[in-house]
Amino acid sequence: MTAWHSLYNAMHAQQDKRPFSMATLRRIAGFARPHRTMLTWFVLLSVAGAVLAVATPVVAGRVVDAIVRGAELPVVVWLAVIIAVLALADAGLGLVSRWLSARIGEGLILDLRTSVFDHVQRMPVAFFTRTRTGALVSRLNNDVIGAHHTFSNILSGVVGNVVTLALTVFVMVSLSWQITLLALLLLPVFVLPARRMGARLARMEREAADHNARMGTQMTERFSAPGATLIKLFGRPARESAEFAARARRVADIGVRTAMVQSVFVTALTLVSALALALVYGLGGFYSLRGQLEPGNVVALALLLTRLYAPLTSLAGARVEVMSALVSFERVFEVLDLKPLITDRPGARRAPEGPVSLTFEHVRFAYPSADKVSLASLEEVATLDTRGGAEVVHDVSFHAEPGQMIALVGSSGAGKSTLAQLAVRLYDVDSGAVRLGGVDIRDLTADSVRETVGMVTQDGHLFHESVRANLLLGAPEATEDDLWDALTRARLDDLIRSLPDGLDTIVGERGYRLSGGERQRLTIARLLLARPRVVILDEATAHLDSTSEAAVQEALAEALEGRTALVIAHRLSTIRSADQILVIEDGRVVEQGTHTDLLAAEGRYEQLHRTQFDHSRTPEPAV
Repeated sequence: MTAWHSLYNAMHAQQDKRPFSMATLRRIAGFARPHRTMLTWFVLLSVAGAVLAVATPVVAGRVVDAIVRGAELPVVVWLAVIIAVLALADAGLGLVSRWLSARIGEGLILDLRTSVFDHVQRMPVAFFTRTRTGALVSRLNNDVIGAHHTFSNILSGVVGNVVTLALTVFVMVSLSWQITLLALLLLPVFVLPARRMGARLARMEREAADHNARMGTQMTERFSAPGATLIKLFGRPARESAEFAARARRVADIGVRTAMVQSVFVTALTLVSALALALVYGLGGFYSLRGQLEPGNVVALALLLTRLYAPLTSLAGARVEVMSALVSFERVFEVLDLKPLITDRPGARRAPEGPVSLTFEHVRFAYPSADKVSLASLEEVATLDTRGGAEVVHDVSFHAEPGQMIALVGSSGAGKSTLAQLAVRLYDVDSGAVRLGGVDIRDLTADSVRETVGMVTQDGHLFHESVRANLLLGAPEATEDDLWDALTRARLDDLIRSLPDGLDTIVGERGYRLSGGERQRLTIARLLLARPRVVILDEATAHLDSTSEAAVQEALAEALEGRTALVIAHRLSTIRSADQILVIEDGRVVEQGTHTDLLAAEGRYEQLHRTQFDHSRTPEPAV
């Protein structure tokens, strides 16, 4: 069975012909370095296990010789005891080796996963807007596990198989060089078909993996609440079912073909093995009858034969296994090699204490090109676009003192949300500066910026966790009273108390168990709980009805008191009391002033105001 397991692994190894990458090997060694003590013991135990694997057939041959010669009973018993001790030692070493292998492998998975997860969290928002989530998750799961699995196999296989092969060949040659030569001449019958069939099976399995990936993507998108709703609205369940069934049927067909190829191949090799064993017994028996070979040596050679092909076949496929491991590691390192755009400068300090102002000084900004923030393999494209992004913010300047509210209005796509993202340093400006309390935001630590500036986005995103967990994201140390106080100020306490599990109620994926207004009020409660000194509201009341909006506006007025506020709004009624209103068009400030001043100027703001509130100008079209 060991031989067939080795053959199976060799057949399934990907036939990657890329050369070794020393840089990749050095990085792998870096991840393995913390486990070097266990790795040393693992290698030593693998060598000891290889010695025991060769010793057992030799002792078994001595038992046969003792019986043939009519030795005393104690001799045979002692030889049997030695075989039993060797078996027990082999079993014990196997268990300890398996424990070490599991510790090393799981430790490697832990290190790789946490490194990738931590690194991805530092990537800019542009990375997530371009990357397929499923492909990124696959790097954390499939590739990391593949790297660990192959790493463990190579570690134990190469060391143990080299020692086993060397000892086996040495012992077999010492017993009979003729039979050993016969066994080695039959090696191509085992190895060459394995390599050829391995390439065929690898192609089929890659095709099946592609179909499985597409099915996974289809399920991920269609099983989400928005995706399922979209399919139902457009009446496409039957079409979706047919597409999924076609892919699943293709995977099933490949599975049948793969099973038959494996079955035929293993059956053929079993037959070859039986013929080889027959030749060993035949030739060994011939030599034994002529007195040129002891009967026990014939048995030992037959047993050693089964231990010869396993390491030979495994080592023959070792190169493709190594390449497979390198591919998995390289796919993980690809993500780790992406450079985060937002990093703390040397000597970065915390934001100033107390109330802080928010200042934009001649800010210009263009979104980064794809090659700076993404990978072609994560986007499923051949090559990434290397062209630089067009400038979307042009020479924007404004200043908000503590306690002041600056409102941004304008057409959709004018750049308002981009300015909000620059204020919380989701991106860095290309020129100019964003300042908190007079300090360039790039000279502050990222953690202090997040603590100083709080933002409520227009989509009101929530995690598939409890109400409590979603609130504690804003203030992990908050008490029960703090949570209820924030919910009360967001006018959401009555709803949460009415839920079956109260604060422990699960809100569903993206909060879809709550209405749009309830989700938004919960995100506002999270902001109130965090108590930032600068508050940014990006259409924070967009999904609220008139009654809820009025209640939340009262809560926000209380929360914003004494704090710097930047408010983005399409509803001009919500920002009439702003200290300054900036009209943004095409990434530029085209007008600036109070509500009264801008109406009197009869410019772009007055047009927006008239469009929203003067419905008598244009009659409703007939239906």
